[in-house]
Amino acid sequence: MMILRNARYLGEPHDLLVRDGRVAAFGPAGSMEAAVPSDAETVDAAGQVLFPSFIDAHVHLREPGFKWKEDVASGLSAAAHGGVGRVLCMANTDPINDDAGVTRLILDAGARSHPHGPYAHPVAAATVGLKGQELAPLGELAAAGCVAVSNDGVPLADTEIVRRVMEYAADLGLILIDHCEDPALARKAHMSEGRLSGLMGVKGQPDAAEAIQAARDILLADYLGLPVHIAHVSCRRTLDVIAWGKARGVRVTAETCPHYLLLDESALEGYNTNAKVNPPLRTPDDVEAMRTAVKSGLIDILVTDHAPHAAHEKEHPLDQVPNGITGLDTAVTLMWALIAGGILDEADLMRLYAWKPADIFGLPVNRFQPGDPADFCLFDPGREWVVEPHTLYSKSANTPWLGKTLRGRVSAHWMGGVQIV
Repeated sequence: MMILRNARYLGEPHDLLVRDGRVAAFGPAGSMEAAVPSDAETVDAAGQVLFPSFIDAHVHLREPGFKWKEDVASGLSAAAHGGVGRVLCMANTDPINDDAGVTRLILDAGARSHPHGPYAHPVAAATVGLKGQELAPLGELAAAGCVAVSNDGVPLADTEIVRRVMEYAADLGLILIDHCEDPALARKAHMSEGRLSGLMGVKGQPDAAEAIQAARDILLADYLGLPVHIAHVSCRRTLDVIAWGKARGVRVTAETCPHYLLLDESALEGYNTNAKVNPPLRTPDDVEAMRTAVKSGLIDILVTDHAPHAAHEKEHPLDQVPNGITGLDTAVTLMWALIAGGILDEADLMRLYAWKPADIFGLPVNRFQPGDPADFCLFDPGREWVVEPHTLYSKSANTPWLGKTLRGRVSAHWMGGVQIV
């Protein structure tokens, strides 16, 4: 048995009692002394902020096939030190996760490197080879352990295929996570289309490329009466179609990332390749709209879209480098910046990055109720640290915050009552 004392939860000091890997009791500091045996292990949180272990529903662990960028072990290490206890890892590996053997490989790699967590939850490829032409064997993939379905990284152009994926996934109790991007409108684009892309001489992607496919998905979900999840929303125009769907009663959920709440397209000035991401960073107006949507619940969850790349892959001209930002190490720190800025509060963060993802994808989560898994972390809001390759646990450091001093970092993490950080 363990008791965590003097942790700050929603601004007030609390104690947490853990027995057999689960929450035994939780309440104001000093309120459960009679229930604590004399031999219980005591941990003093010293006023640090207590959060449940977070759930990141959109990451790329790169294994199999791209282990120079990341592998399951390093990605889960970044998650552990970032306060993330469960990740949904996308299927664009090599080979693609369109085969149950790949799913089992990912699960086995996680079990070997992190037997007590964090846990990798594979996402099945929607189509064979992510080619958008033939449905993957979703039944086999679900039986092997996949928890959702996506063609992330290769947008689905064929609406009939999207329909069949939604239907097949729903029959298996899974949900389609769709990367919404019209492949014709977005072809060969490297940033958001607008005044800045014109000044920089870089081909841009219009925000309509995202919104058009989101609207298609929402209309299909409405017609079929099935759920759909819209990945990494970046702009006001997509929010408008999501709001329409939700008002109509469509079972649509959506996610966004910290970089769409903290950065705009100006981060690409100077041809900053570490700020190249897909969907691209948008306008300041889009950032404001995204912040409002996250606070209101129009956007259901936060994710990182953790997309590690080796340093040499980003050391080329903007139009030659891959899209992506590494995010698991910095996620909670950046989200805390939104709290410090008055955009979110601590309850919002737990809703967006723990409880709602668990609801959508059917995963265990700690709501600090008796019997909940003792998955929790401590966050030190006063700790300053510099984002450098040696301060990150991911293999990669492709982030626009590289070299920046950030404030706040996870200091300790438990899964099932076992300390993993």
